Amino acid sequence: MTKHETFDVVVVGAGVFGAWTALQLRISGASVLLIDAYGPGNSRASSGGETRVICMGYGPDEIYTRLAQRSLILWQDFCKQTGQELFHETGVLWLCRPDDLYSEETLLTLSRTGVAFEELTYAELEGRYKQLCFGGIAQGFLEPHSGVLMARQAVRAIVEEAQRKGVVYLHDSAIPPDGEGKLTSIVTVNNGSIPADEFLFACGPWLPKLFPHLLGELIRVTRQEIFFLGPPAGNTQFFPDVTPVFIDFGHFVYCIPNIDGRGFKFANDSHGSEFDPDLGNRVASVDGLTFAREYLAMRVPALANAPVTETRVCQYENTSNGDFLIDRHPSFENVWLIGGGSGHGFKHGPAVAEYVVDVISNRRNSEPRFTLATKRNVHQREVY
Repeated sequence: MTKHETFDVVVVGAGVFGAWTALQLRISGASVLLIDAYGPGNSRASSGGETRVICMGYGPDEIYTRLAQRSLILWQDFCKQTGQELFHETGVLWLCRPDDLYSEETLLTLSRTGVAFEELTYAELEGRYKQLCFGGIAQGFLEPHSGVLMARQAVRAIVEEAQRKGVVYLHDSAIPPDGEGKLTSIVTVNNGSIPADEFLFACGPWLPKLFPHLLGELIRVTRQEIFFLGPPAGNTQFFPDVTPVFIDFGHFVYCIPNIDGRGFKFANDSHGSEFDPDLGNRVASVDGLTFAREYLAMRVPALANAPVTETRVCQYENTSNGDFLIDRHPSFENVWLIGGGSGHGFKHGPAVAEYVVDVISNRRNSEPRFTLATKRNVHQREVY
């Protein structure tokens, strides 16, 4: 970057939302600067873990099913264009309790949107997945074409592709803007003032830290623990061609098979305690491991006492109900806020980027559910 260079758009945050948006903006012809304080796919970012699930099921929320459908196409296209294996079609298995309204609404939505799925009785679950136990489960359904995204690798690949296409990447920390009206430049710690026409903040868990008076009560950042378990020597039951991703909504748990030799991934999807993405302790807790082992003893007994091969502490950033925040800053006509990805945002990166480019270019109207006006300071998650 040359001193005093001016850009059409500055994107702050090189997570999945920011990286994809920078790439899509560049493809549309804009000159783009992408800034990140810790680097693409870094261990503090919400986009920095090894794997993320991409599935189509969202209860009655058809808007997210359709976003996921579009995103899967774009992820697969990106893999073909770059020659990288960033998506694994493991299938995603939903485990349904008796009288499970959310699952019933999900099946109706999948049917309306043309998503392929297979309904499985309790007996069929037991016959097909002998490595799992299904106590308390009435039935299941499988999304055969859904699966797993390699998160950290993918974010880095997107940023590299964006740079190949002309996006300028800067490893630096942006200082939040002050004032109102039209922002003319952004100030960074190492590179001073950088002028641009539009400014996009896609900073995940840092959004409420950058804009505390506006977002401090509207986006809640929570601590989330992940455990990887090592299957027994020679065991192939938990490879992705045998065990799909499965979502046990009744326990707020999802699990990912042994991909890339990292082990079987266990994740508690319920919201943890409040967390600081810069300074928070990223050592997993004894209580978290106890919960994981108790769950595995019930559902995956072969792994109940398996050694822990890795742990992660990441974070969710949640709006009041889990809807995304994609809207103009109320004090600046050319500043946009993109975030609130919660525990479900990674998959949507490419479709969110398309939406952002269209909205800031005035090619489409804003989706009301993504606006700042709909966000509340009482947190009651509805989108999963």
